[in-house]
Amino acid sequence: MADAEEAKTAPATPATPATPARLAKKKKQHWRPWLRAMHRDIGYVCVGLTFVYALSGLAVNHLTDWSDGDASFKTYSMTHEMGPLLGEDQAVADELRKRLAIDEKPKELYRPVPDELEILFEKSSLHVNTATGHVVEEGKKPRFILHVANWLHLNRGKKAWKYFADGYAAALLVLALSGMFMIAGKKGLIGRGAILVTLGIAIPVLYVTFSGP
Repeated sequence: MADAEEAKTAPATPATPATPARLAKKKKQHWRPWLRAMHRDIGYVCVGLTFVYALSGLAVNHLTDWSDGDASFKTYSMTHEMGPLLGEDQAVADELRKRLAIDEKPKELYRPVPDELEILFEKSSLHVNTATGHVVEEGKKPRFILHVANWLHLNRGKKAWKYFADGYAAALLVLALSGMFMIAGKKGLIGRGAILVTLGIAIPVLYVTFSGP
């Protein structure tokens, strides 16, 4: 009880006085939480586009590794046995489109020799032997996800997409710049951060210097 009474009557330990130096330091670093919040939110917005551009960049960067040399489309070839196909070229083409469930209309029809008919579409073709009905179908099919990713990355869509691409590039610049100032002290830009930033700049500079553009 005595200890409790003494604790009640004992004067409270005075708080550390807020010196001008402490107030200045606190005020000086007041912007960092805002910077971290901005960096976080912009990063969340950029996640989807980062996946698109990263996947497309990897695919295009290894273009020669694709067996058909195209990261967006996969080439295919298949044969069909249709039996003798008689009639005018357009009638034969319409019959084959019906049997093979091809909705697209042909761009061109021609016969290199009397018994062979070439039916050309936008991204495929039918090589037809009208006497035997042997049909070779060749063409390109869009690769899953990569076709769309490359289409966006290479800015082959409508002109409006370039504004989204420019906005994404600007957001990456903001993320890069804000990331350098998020942490103070020896782990920030004046310490380890400076070494890593210098390393990141040096990699492309040295590569261009020694390899050439």
